[in-house]
Amino acid sequence: MKVVSVVGARPQFVKLAPVDHAFKAEGVDHIIIHTGQHYDPEMSESFFSELNISPADYNLGVGSGSHAEQTASMMVGLEKLFLQEQPDWVLVFGDTNSTLAAALAAVKVHIKIAHLEAGLRSFNRRMPEEHNRILTDHASDLLLAPTPVAIEHLVHEGLGEKSLMIGDVMTDVCLNTLERVKGSESELPAAFTENGITWDFLKAGGYFVATIHRAENTDDEARLKEVVSALQALPLPVVLMTHPRLAAKSKDHGIELNQGAVRSVKSVAYPLMIELMSKSTGVITDSGGLQKEAYIVGAPCTTIRTETEWPETLHDGWNVLTADVSDLTAIALRARPTNPTGKPYGDGKAAYELVAALRNFS
Repeated sequence: MKVVSVVGARPQFVKLAPVDHAFKAEGVDHIIIHTGQHYDPEMSESFFSELNISPADYNLGVGSGSHAEQTASMMVGLEKLFLQEQPDWVLVFGDTNSTLAAALAAVKVHIKIAHLEAGLRSFNRRMPEEHNRILTDHASDLLLAPTPVAIEHLVHEGLGEKSLMIGDVMTDVCLNTLERVKGSESELPAAFTENGITWDFLKAGGYFVATIHRAENTDDEARLKEVVSALQALPLPVVLMTHPRLAAKSKDHGIELNQGAVRSVKSVAYPLMIELMSKSTGVITDSGGLQKEAYIVGAPCTTIRTETEWPETLHDGWNVLTADVSDLTAIALRARPTNPTGKPYGDGKAAYELVAALRNFS
């Protein structure tokens, strides 16, 4: 069996790791295409080395651009490679422009598509990711859902016959990484030292980890100032992992990130990110993936959005949704939940379930 995986963004690299490892173990001919959607080395190549992923066989290098420009450029390159490689399956991950571009390119040349992380819905049609995931689900031949709720969404849309729940592959790598970093004394990168954060301070748990990157929080100048000001006003330091979109929009709007409580740093190694979250006071984000990772590692999360694709994280207040950041301090410093998190995303074996599913549906 020959499978082409198409990835292009940080969450997809994380999901690719256990999939690539399972394909190697099961003797699957695996071709990796990197679209270049995230082209910063710290957002792409570093993840491949840190998570021991096979080097990408192809890199389209599409870079930035509007949704139409980026998606169209990917489709042109992907179609040529799909016709050249002639795989049994094209495997797409999540809800990015890379996901939709690969699905559209594959369906046009009659190559079967498997969508990993199918069935997620925010029900917010203003989100580009919502359009990407819905269109990809309806174009795909096999829908690999992470949770029963995702299956319910697919059944409701008439896609139940081609849907299968396998668990969540990000849980595979997150659990494995958490086990590796427990009790470790990591060397912090220079960026932390430059911004006045010491490892002794971080070990005390007196800090937040934050990421902000979604269009609804960054594109409008007034909204971005509101969110950044709320982070800067928090009573504990905020380690702000600065996504390239946030960096660009802040520069465009003349907003200085490194003020007040905020220490802005670039993306860090995935193991360090998991360690930082697990030892933090809490996580503040608008990322879908980070909500889930925070839940898995047991870090209370405050999500600056009105909806979530991962409703399981809301259990017992482990994750709280809020678009109103005027009371962010009270929400982020709420009492830590007393009940433990559950295991709604599987036991860490989803990648092997994926391999079996692809073989069974070939």
